[in-house]
Amino acid sequence: MIIITGGAGFIGSCLQAALVARGHETVIVDWLGTEGKWRNIANHPPTRLITPDELPAFLETESRVEAIFHMGAISETTARDGDAVWRTNVELSRMLWRWCTQARVRFFYASSAATYGGVDTPEHFSDDPRRLDQLEPLNLYGWSKHVFDQQVLRAVERGEPTPPQWAGLKFFNVYGPNEYHKGRMVSVVKVKYDELRAGNPMQLFRSNKADLDHGMQARDFIWVGDTVKIMMWLYDTPSVNGLFNCGTGQARTYLDMAYAVCDAAGMERRISFVDMPDSLKNQYQSYTQADLTRLRAAGYTEAFTPLEEGVRHYIQDYLATPQPYL
Repeated sequence: MIIITGGAGFIGSCLQAALVARGHETVIVDWLGTEGKWRNIANHPPTRLITPDELPAFLETESRVEAIFHMGAISETTARDGDAVWRTNVELSRMLWRWCTQARVRFFYASSAATYGGVDTPEHFSDDPRRLDQLEPLNLYGWSKHVFDQQVLRAVERGEPTPPQWAGLKFFNVYGPNEYHKGRMVSVVKVKYDELRAGNPMQLFRSNKADLDHGMQARDFIWVGDTVKIMMWLYDTPSVNGLFNCGTGQARTYLDMAYAVCDAAGMERRISFVDMPDSLKNQYQSYTQADLTRLRAAGYTEAFTPLEEGVRHYIQDYLATPQPYL
C-alpha cells in the first residue's frame, strides 16, 4: 500500500495514475472540495480516499503501508496565513517523517524551488546540503519548505534515526494536465493558452531589472510527466536518499514559453507587456535553473522533455481536447 498526500492535486494525481498503472494499492489523503478535483482521479481512482484529518487515526491502525509520497501542502506563493502554512507544510511533514521513521516506511516529500529565493545566478540553484543555510526564500511558502528541508538534513547530520529511504524534491516550474483546480497558482503555460483562446494577446510582465529585457525572465519549466518519472525512479531505487532538485537543468525565457504556446495552438505570436504588480516585485524570481549534478550522480539518467515538446503535448493532447485530464 502506498499513501499519497495531496493525491487529488496536480502532481499527486499524476503520480497516482502512474502507481495505479503499475497495479499498486493506493490511499489518497486529500480534500476534494468543490473545484472539480475529483476529475483528476476519475480515470484512476485510489483504493481509499481519506481526508487529512483522518490521517493520524488511519496510520495508527494500518500496518501495510510501504511508502508515503507527501505531496500535500499549502502551495500558494502568495499565502499569508503563517499559522496555517506552518501547520500544513511543517508540522504535518514532521509528523509523517517521525511516523515513517518509527514504522520503517519509505518517505518521499515535495520541497520547492521557491526555497532558493531571488538570487538569479546558476550556481545559486545547487542542492548541495552544505549550501542549504545560505538560502533566503522570498515568501512564506518557500520559507516553510526551506524550514522542513533544514530540519531533515540536520537530523541526518546528527545521526538521528530516519525512514529506511527518504528523498525530498525541489520542484521547479511544473506544467501539465490536472492542474485546473489551482486557480491563481495554475502554470503560466495554461494561463497563456487561455489568453490566446479568449482572442487576446498573451501578457508578460515587464522586467523590473535594469539589466534584463522584457520577456527575458527565465524559468526551469518541467513537464509533469518528468517529475513523475523521477519519483518512480526513486521508488525503484531504495538505496538513494537525499534532497534533490526536480527540474530540467535548462532555464528558458518567458518569450520562449509564450512562442511555444502560440505555435502549439497554431495561432499568431501576439505578445504584450504589462507592469508587474507591486505585491510581486519583492518576491519575484527572475531566473531559476535546477542544478542536476547530484541527481545525475545518484544515478538518474533519463532525458527531460524539451519545452516546445511538452507544451505541444499539453495543448494538443489535453487542453484542446474534450478530455483534458490525465
